[in-house]
Amino acid sequence: MTSPALVTALTTAVNAALAPLEGGAGITVPETDIVLERPRNRDHGDWASNVAMRLAKRVGTNPRELAASIVEQLVLDAQVASAEVAGPGFINITLDTATAGSLAKLIVDAGPAYGDGDSLAGVKINLEFVSANPTGPIHMGGVRWAAVGDSLARVLIAAGADVTREYYFNDHGAQIDRFARSLLAAYLGEDTPEDGYGGAYISDIAGQVAAAYGDGLAELDRDAQQEVFRSKGVEQMFGEIKQKLHDFGVDFDVFFHEDSVHESGAVGRAIERLRQQGQIFEQDGAQWLRTTEYGDDKDRVVVRSNGSPTYMAGDIGYYLDKRERGFDQCIIMLGADHHGYVARMMAMVAAFGDQPGVNLQILIGQMVNLVKDGEPVRMSKRAGTIVTLDDLVDAVGVDAGRYALVRSSANSTLDIDLDVLAQRTNDNPVYYVQYAHARTCAVGRNAAESGVDRSVFEPSLLDHESESALLGALQDFPRVVAAAAELREPHRVARYAEELAGLYHRWYDNCRVIPRGDDEITDLHRTRLWLNDATSTVLRSALTMLGVSAPERM
Repeated sequence: MTSPALVTALTTAVNAALAPLEGGAGITVPETDIVLERPRNRDHGDWASNVAMRLAKRVGTNPRELAASIVEQLVLDAQVASAEVAGPGFINITLDTATAGSLAKLIVDAGPAYGDGDSLAGVKINLEFVSANPTGPIHMGGVRWAAVGDSLARVLIAAGADVTREYYFNDHGAQIDRFARSLLAAYLGEDTPEDGYGGAYISDIAGQVAAAYGDGLAELDRDAQQEVFRSKGVEQMFGEIKQKLHDFGVDFDVFFHEDSVHESGAVGRAIERLRQQGQIFEQDGAQWLRTTEYGDDKDRVVVRSNGSPTYMAGDIGYYLDKRERGFDQCIIMLGADHHGYVARMMAMVAAFGDQPGVNLQILIGQMVNLVKDGEPVRMSKRAGTIVTLDDLVDAVGVDAGRYALVRSSANSTLDIDLDVLAQRTNDNPVYYVQYAHARTCAVGRNAAESGVDRSVFEPSLLDHESESALLGALQDFPRVVAAAAELREPHRVARYAEELAGLYHRWYDNCRVIPRGDDEITDLHRTRLWLNDATSTVLRSALTMLGVSAPERM
């Protein structure tokens, strides 16, 4: 019995228990209101629920009495071995051994599809992340969003969503002018402009542009030269960014150019729509959006008195463009310095008549600090003032880098110890999980050499304590994926993978798939191979959702 199946059974039991109660008349509890938890102490069963405690006051009864009534109904299900009331009204549930064990075959038969759900089926999501300016290498904040964003996309897809990964290419604005001036100064051997960009990469890009253009570059006047470095330099830098992201396992479906939102007329259409809805007003020669009516601290200028559009104009045009492309939900992942950006954007969404937090969702990520030899990694030799994607990958590789960036909540500042990630020990979380998967593959190979196959499956034989714990965790995978998708928190999958790896290692120490010496191969060995392979399937799926490889040998 999977956790969704148990939720269905518990929902049926709850509604049956409510029906005869005076306060329960007309109340039907949906499955979405049923929450299952894994008891910390496995002696308390496979699952626990506080549903009786949450409903008791609403229906005018005692929580323990309601829990007892629910238990009476629940144990009628043949797949439930026992259920009991604990404490002030918790319900502890133990599944039938054969029923619990049958999950192993279900997972093997389902393969990579196990864990997938349909909670977001039919929802079209635009996920915008990284979107680093094409003026330099990707810094660690952008690298974190690359890992988290790509993993979130995988989790949302597993939940049934239609996801488009989008990179907002900021090729419009003053930072591009500074970048071009910096490249030109490097080409001419001049000092970096006061407001320009430094680092060895500027000289590298300038040299590449000059070599590609040829001898004629020197014959151009300074303005023409700067225009060459603007167009070709941005193209070269962005090409490098895309390649670095690809090598990091992150690819995008759409690269959206900021310039296009102005050139396509999206900005004008957005302003006109908002004007028709009474959300645009004119003051002091400028055009303003009434964001204070929707929680912003001040109204926002969208077109200045001189007729030039503001950044807010680009924002409203870009949002409208996404909605016109048919996206139900637009998720934007921003850095820690963008907290003040949220209120105005949500106000803009409300002004359009959309639902803030639904049609537009903004995730804010915190800083990443790299530590090596006990000291902070201060800067990149190539980038000058920032620590980059290359620095992380050069130190620990793609797998360890991605895993380390995803395994913690993006809302928290992250300190990454490069020395730990370079170790092949259990202190290194990615190694710990990958080694568990490699071990499942080794058990499979050794089983085949020893003549153990999956020709028999007797789930009732899986009655060892470590098998019960392992099956319980495997059962929880669909719920973890669904929660990670709903809460936009892919780190839940990483933490789950670590827990599953630990339970597998303990099971491996206690339960043999291969008989000792000349001992006879039994149905228990064959059945345990199903459990081994089920664990392998789930570990591989979890690592894949994190964009991390699942090695078969280590």
